[in-house]
Amino acid sequence: MNSRRGGVLAALILLAAATAQAQNPSTQAPKGGAAKSPPVDSLAILEKAYARDSSRYDTALSLGNMYLDRDRPKESFRFFEQAIKLKPNDARAWVNLGAAFDAAGSTAAAQERYHKALELAPGDPVANCRLASSLYASGKHTDAISLLREVIRDHPRSHCAFFTMGVAFADAGIYREAIRMWRKVIEIAPDSPEAVSARESIEVLEKFVGL
Repeated sequence: MNSRRGGVLAALILLAAATAQAQNPSTQAPKGGAAKSPPVDSLAILEKAYARDSSRYDTALSLGNMYLDRDRPKESFRFFEQAIKLKPNDARAWVNLGAAFDAAGSTAAAQERYHKALELAPGDPVANCRLASSLYASGKHTDAISLLREVIRDHPRSHCAFFTMGVAFADAGIYREAIRMWRKVIEIAPDSPEAVSARESIEVLEKFVGL
């Protein structure tokens, strides 16, 4: 494979990994041919609930997640930070704040939050997986791979770890191993966003490499 084609392939794989999302349930049309009702704005509903009472941890965390899912990470910061104020020892908000920093391009800040989550929940597979992904994205490939191997050893059903390992193999041009990792993701968690991205990435490899 020439370098130009390899670069295109790597870009496509990373794009699939970054953009795949779980499918939203479709809205069924009412009987009688009536027009569909407009979709409910769940973000607006949650924002109103938060405005009425910002002391609920689950509301703050959910609102942060919703902004993050909509590719608005900087707007999610204050909600994750509020969740941390409400429950400073719950690792979930620290992990999600780290994910928001990663999405905003602040990898050092993201990794600090993942380490804090791991202080609160040592060995947590999600925190470790997010940290490994962040390390890989920042060029610390050896550290990332070592951490992913540890996660897979200790948590053999961590689909996030298998997915990230697949991205690392694909980036290194080890395409058969990448496909093997992504098929493991689909086997373990077939309905997860990672499985959606794994299927897309496998399709990209099969099309451009002929595997």
